[in-house]
Amino acid sequence: MAKSIMFQGTGSGVGKSLLTAGFCRLLKNMGLRAAPFKSQNMALNAGVTADGLEMGRAQILQAEAAGVIPDVRMNPILLKPQGEAKSQLVRMGTVAGVYSARDYYTLSAENFSIASGAYDSLASEYDIIVIEGAGSPAEINLHKTDIVNMRMAEYAGAGVQIVGDIDRGGVFAWMKGTYDLLPTDSAKLVKGFIINKFRGDKTLLEPGIKMFEELVPVPVTGVMPYMRLSLEEEDSQDIQSDTEKGEVRIGIIRLPYISNFSDFAALKAMRSVQVIYAVKPHELNDCDVVIIPGSKHTVYDMNFLRETGFDDAVRKAAVYKPVIGICGGFQILGKYISDPDGIEGEKGGTEGLGLIDVSTVITKQKELIHKQYKGQNAWEGLTLTGYEMHMGRTETGAGTSVLAENGVCTAKGRVFGTYLHGFFEHSGNIKALNSLLGTVFEETDYINEKERQLNLLAETIKQNCDTDLILKEIL
Repeated sequence: MAKSIMFQGTGSGVGKSLLTAGFCRLLKNMGLRAAPFKSQNMALNAGVTADGLEMGRAQILQAEAAGVIPDVRMNPILLKPQGEAKSQLVRMGTVAGVYSARDYYTLSAENFSIASGAYDSLASEYDIIVIEGAGSPAEINLHKTDIVNMRMAEYAGAGVQIVGDIDRGGVFAWMKGTYDLLPTDSAKLVKGFIINKFRGDKTLLEPGIKMFEELVPVPVTGVMPYMRLSLEEEDSQDIQSDTEKGEVRIGIIRLPYISNFSDFAALKAMRSVQVIYAVKPHELNDCDVVIIPGSKHTVYDMNFLRETGFDDAVRKAAVYKPVIGICGGFQILGKYISDPDGIEGEKGGTEGLGLIDVSTVITKQKELIHKQYKGQNAWEGLTLTGYEMHMGRTETGAGTSVLAENGVCTAKGRVFGTYLHGFFEHSGNIKALNSLLGTVFEETDYINEKERQLNLLAETIKQNCDTDLILKEIL
């Protein structure tokens, strides 16, 4: 059976997902066969495996970092928040239902059995399992139903490194508070603390590290610098605009239920592009392209656009600049969105923006597929690459050009809609889009750029963390 190491956090968004990916790449570069694992992930960033199953994008990135094929065993439980304080539960890559928080926690024993079984299966095939926790292990109200933090660490026999984000301030208080709130048996599993996102002169931090180690009997095993990477974010709270480079301004509307914002990691990697996550309609005025992203609650997000004035801003933009809708954003561009069974929230529907002649009915069946599609009409002879992950059936009317088989891409004028996720990662797709809409996206090979950044992350970990100490129990 494989040995294991685990990265937990003082809270959500502290960087443990990327550090887990970085350690996966570090181990790969050392010639070891490692696999990532996160027993329970709550995120609206998900992807599709080669065998048509659904898992968190963070674990897909971590698998890529480890140089192995993404496998739903690496993320056996996935929760996708949606309307009415409920979440869609995905088990081993397949939708198992929609649950309130209270109802979900009654399933903790059952879910832990599924998660531990997936862990055991992975551990029988790999040398090392690199485990990621969720939120904070100090959420004392959740200790009894925990399946992702200390309970998983104990099951796997994993030493725990706790990650704290110094960029938010108060990192020593966060780390000590986390340690102090752990039950004694759990505290024994903590082997180190990693301070993440540090800016400035490290020597100014060293006195604080020494004082901290007098208060907590666990060493600080690393101080990671703040890194500007375009690797996929796991949490929507990590979404940040990037305005420090490039002249092409891409405005992405920050929907309340935004999902699959990993689609835009490739844009952030482009040197010529500024990515703006717009929270007010006027922020679209100076953008060269407007994007409506995916949504986990499409009807709600369309009504949000109407209530905030984003709808008029997008219609105005569509007169003279490219407007792109992806997945839920594609549905929003159309005439009408109907959810007769209340799959994403309340039963009902709403008018869309009416910019392209399509209408959508939200259905129970989820489309999950990786595919290369043959282009049609203006894209005749082209091949489009990506993956679909949606619960809607969209019909196309007159006046809208269908650009690929199955209607996964359509356009009218300078308005373009697609069900393809990962669209901007493929140079062929970008070339076709530039030709169609007159956009100027770089035809970047994001796959190679991702590899470069993962290697940079691993090397930065090696230089700024005591990797010998962190890995001594597993090597």
